[in-house]
Amino acid sequence: MEAVVFVFSLLDCCALIFLSVYFIITLSDLECDYINARSCCSKLNKWVIPELVGHTIVTVLMLISLHWFIFLLNLPVATWNTYRGSRCAC
Repeated sequence: MEAVVFVFSLLDCCALIFLSVYFIITLSDLECDYINARSCCSKLNKWVIPELVGHTIVTVLMLISLHWFIFLLNLPVATWNTYRGSRCAC
């Protein structure tokens, strides 16, 4: 069970890193005026909730599998993502 949790966590972290790179590339395109602000927001807003879900799943899995140190490392980022997601839903 522990190996499955860490393999899923690794795959999920890879997906989250890919999303972060996508966000940076899209924002750099906005900065260089290759795209306008409206299209940048529409591209990025659809990935906020999947990012929130992915990070929350990893954090909850670490809590359930009793890996306290990794859970405590993920908790501030998960809290920030939850705050950001709740702020965007308004």
